[in-house]
Amino acid sequence: MSSESSPAKHSKSLNIQALEDFENQDALIKHVDITIVESEKRANGTLHVRDHYTVYLIDVKVTDSEYKQLQTKISTIWRRYTEFEQIHDYLQVTYPHVVIPPLPEKRIIYAWRKSDTTDPEFIERRRAGLENFLLRVASHPQLCFDDQFINFLQQEHGWRETITDSGYLLQAENKIKSLSLSIRLKKPDPEIDGVKNYGKQLEANLGNFLYTRSKIIEKNYALCKLHANYGKLFSEWSVIEKEMGDGLQKAGHYFDSIADSIESIAEDEEQLADQLKEYLFYAAALQHLCANHEALQRNLENANDALTNRIAERNRAAAGKSGIMSRLFGTTEPDIVRDQSTRVLDTKILADTHAIERARTDLEEFRKKASVEIEYFQKQKDKDLHESLVNFIALQVKSAKKNLQAWTQIKECLQNMP
Repeated sequence: MSSESSPAKHSKSLNIQALEDFENQDALIKHVDITIVESEKRANGTLHVRDHYTVYLIDVKVTDSEYKQLQTKISTIWRRYTEFEQIHDYLQVTYPHVVIPPLPEKRIIYAWRKSDTTDPEFIERRRAGLENFLLRVASHPQLCFDDQFINFLQQEHGWRETITDSGYLLQAENKIKSLSLSIRLKKPDPEIDGVKNYGKQLEANLGNFLYTRSKIIEKNYALCKLHANYGKLFSEWSVIEKEMGDGLQKAGHYFDSIADSIESIAEDEEQLADQLKEYLFYAAALQHLCANHEALQRNLENANDALTNRIAERNRAAAGKSGIMSRLFGTTEPDIVRDQSTRVLDTKILADTHAIERARTDLEEFRKKASVEIEYFQKQKDKDLHESLVNFIALQVKSAKKNLQAWTQIKECLQNMP
């Protein structure tokens, strides 16, 4: 994805200096090493009915001897995937202006062969993805110092209760209800609208890429494995040939090497696919940020509508009733009643005005913070996707060269036969 097509590239409101200041802020990752060193399968329930789940061992080591933020210099703690989901959801609710780093896939998508979430290879890739999530959060100047995240890394007992008591679940429920409503803004922010559309396009493009890749590797894997039939055939053939036997047998070994080489290629390709999947999910996080902005903008528009309606109501109250009796005999309301009604409405108009100011301030503050976050994301995305795509192509070249070398050696074996 070129930087020229990035929505942040064309934004007039994004302050480059603000981004530089943002990146130069302190971050947890500058003081600690965070790794997920292993995974372990566990079971709960009775002997006959057991529920199996996987836990991951987080290892945190303080590398800065002067750093006091963490309770201990070294800590290890087991966490389930559901606990990672909790801290992710909490961060998403607490920091609506941030493109929250995504978790690795919960269920296997764009798979090229049948497997499930208990497969050792999938668990290992999930372990790497969860570690990457922690590193992303620990590198973010704001997210990394959140108390709940710090506790997630260290608090062995009672963390679930602590984060639940923070009230994020209720906030998340209210936000889901708010975002589920169809938002039709009168004047959508063109920049945010562009970012939202970009997120949708990025998600679609990466999804199509991953789908195509899964189909190609599926066919390629089957094709390479079929070369083992050549290997078996040539080996059996060599037994009955006196002069050609050695050449046929060597050629059979090279055919076997073609069949065997696809295993490592497929494994390396899966790791690269996981890197692309991260940005597939990042695209959804980017759209979520835009939805948060739209919700704030809708609040401002609703506040303006409320003020407009209130002013109209006040004008009607000041003029008195406009029915047939008023027109024939004059107003039926005494001046004192009209004055009382208008004073009540004046108070409400003042409150509506303050509500507009608050809504406008909230929107401007959100937009200011989100603009830097979007540019930070775009810069990170351009770098990561560029590296992943180059590595993906390099892997295809490596695979093709390996097969070409095997075929060349097969040719030489046959040419050197008597």
